[in-house]
This record gives sequence, C-alpha cells and structure tokens, in this order.
Amino acid sequence: MSRSDQLSSYKTTIAGDGEGNTLITYQSTVIVKFNCDTVTLNSGGWDTVTTKRKMNQASRQFNLGYSVHQRDFEWFVTLPNGYVVPFVDGFTFARED
Repeated sequence: MSRSDQLSSYKTTIAGDGEGNTLITYQSTVIVKFNCDTVTLNSGGWDTVTTKRKMNQASRQFNLGYSVHQRDFEWFVTLPNGYVVPFVDGFTFARED
C-alpha cells in the first residue's frame, strides 16, 4: 500500500529547475511545480487515480496545502484557503503561510 504523505520513487522524480522551482515529474509529465510563492498543477491529460494520488502526496510531503479530489468524474482542487475550484491543467495558485 502506498503512503499518503510521501511520494514514492516509482516513475517519479523530484528536481530543481535552477530557477527556484521544484518539479515533481510522474512518467514524463511535470505534475506539480512549486516555489516559495506559487504552485502549478498539471495532469498532462492523464486524469488518473495515480496522478491525483501523487499530486496529493506532493502536497503533504512539501506542505503545499492543497488537495485534489474527484466528484462525478470531475476533478477539483481544495486550495489552502479552503476554496474548492475545478481542476484545470496548468492551474497556478498562491502558496499561503
């Protein structure tokens, strides 16, 4: 069983881009990109249980404060401020302290 609070290394890499961003890549898609100010989520069109789980694991592991969930086949993001918005690839939001 996978851990909910930490990313596994299975087909997943965590790296910096040299510009202050941390990139979480699953398969060949950067699914989470974050820095001290913003977070960007991207499924790359792979709206799978595994992509969603890895996004949520990244949030918990790096204390990013969001969660991604599904309702009636649609994805939603609960932002750090508690607002729930529809998931869209490339969605960027501000990190909160």
